[in-house]
Amino acid sequence: MFKYTKGNKRYYTLDNYYKNKYNSKVFKVSLNLGLSCPNIDGTKGYGGCIYCKNGSKTSYSDKNKPLQIQFEDVKKILHKKWPKAKYIAYFGNNTNTYGNLKYLKKSFEEVLTYKNVVGINIATRCDAISPECLEYLKELNQKTDLVIELGLQTIHKQTSKLINRGHTLEEFETMYKKLKENNIKVVVHIINGLPYETKEMMIETVKYLNKLKIDGIKIHMLHILKDTKLEKLYEKEKFHILTKEEYIDIVCDQLENLNENVVINRITGDPDQNDLVEPKWILKKFSVINDIDKELKRRNTCQGFNLCILNKSKTLMEESLKDKDLVIDATIGNGKDSLFLLNHITNGYLFGFDIQKKAINNTNNVLKEHFNNYKLFNIRHEQMYKVLKDYKKKISLIVFNLGYLPNSNKKVKTNYKTTIKAIKEGLKLLNNKGHIVITIYPGHEEGLKESIEIKKFLKTLKNYTYEEFHNTGNNIAPYVINIKRTI
Repeated sequence: MFKYTKGNKRYYTLDNYYKNKYNSKVFKVSLNLGLSCPNIDGTKGYGGCIYCKNGSKTSYSDKNKPLQIQFEDVKKILHKKWPKAKYIAYFGNNTNTYGNLKYLKKSFEEVLTYKNVVGINIATRCDAISPECLEYLKELNQKTDLVIELGLQTIHKQTSKLINRGHTLEEFETMYKKLKENNIKVVVHIINGLPYETKEMMIETVKYLNKLKIDGIKIHMLHILKDTKLEKLYEKEKFHILTKEEYIDIVCDQLENLNENVVINRITGDPDQNDLVEPKWILKKFSVINDIDKELKRRNTCQGFNLCILNKSKTLMEESLKDKDLVIDATIGNGKDSLFLLNHITNGYLFGFDIQKKAINNTNNVLKEHFNNYKLFNIRHEQMYKVLKDYKKKISLIVFNLGYLPNSNKKVKTNYKTTIKAIKEGLKLLNNKGHIVITIYPGHEEGLKESIEIKKFLKTLKNYTYEEFHNTGNNIAPYVINIKRTI
């Protein structure tokens, strides 16, 4: 079902983003400005976050070397694999807006003079961008592909305090909005597996960021390094460290809750083996990435999957379909489900019904556009049950999309009495492995009544079972029901 158009993975990778934008391989060249951090030098705190060892590191570039030499050293290594690539200058060590503005300007402007540098990424903190620095970033954004990477790690106050983060969620959100108001792209860093956080808490962090409409995200797994405060806390309290399987499960859930346009800049950590205490499995970086791919494939989901309940509906539709199956679209609407179904039963038959002439015409036009050999056989509505009796026990799938026809008369809606009658008749037509998929919209008065009455009816069924699928806690949001025979 999910042929992710932005690349060969089921999430939007940074590599794919760059290839789409520059029509070339692009790699980051990590550079070290030798800066500190307000959470290290006493401005906001001492010693940094509890997982930090002598400041954050994204490379082992020698801060004592001139930028040009640092750049050439890293470029030579990467050029062995990608000789015709372009570059992003990446300032990632510690807090890269926390310094003398004159020095920052000189450094950032210098790298723009290097050949084939197409952009600059600056890693920093939300509390380390002064008003003067923000004004300069606005100017810099006009000159190059600028990305500001903001460390957040978690939205949860108690965790933030425990890890000695040193800033509030409110401070983060304020700076984020200032950057976005000036059209500056923002990538946010989060950490999974922080002490005492539950899976639900980690997913809440991603849902919050998705509502902010971030441009990109870096997902890290917490790793405990030697000689850090985190190591001491772990030795004392032995808090739970995520297993590889738990991490993969959480990341996949997070991806399913992120808009498909959010660029996934990183999906796991990359610690120094000599400093690592736990977890050891994180050292097998590519194994983790491959297993995330496999899990998304196993689920048949992708980035953004949970943001639209119709994705679940389509997954349920296609799970058991075979090429020669007979299928019913009981409410053809504008033809989207019919088109989806016919693409899966190229040698089968689709019976489509609707009471509105506009729906039938719309569907007819959609199918004609996509199928050269498409033929529509018109059957009068009162003949429907007579025709379908000939297919008793042969139907593999029946689809209902309740409510009203989009972009049409909203007063014409499905009604629970006729819907229940259609479900009853449909169950008689199903083969032993057949099922009924119903998308319900309880957000309007008739839809809510329909939802209540259908579930009352389903509870009375014998030899059949049903499952509900929701993608939100909102009790009036659309949801899906799948009905199948009890095995």
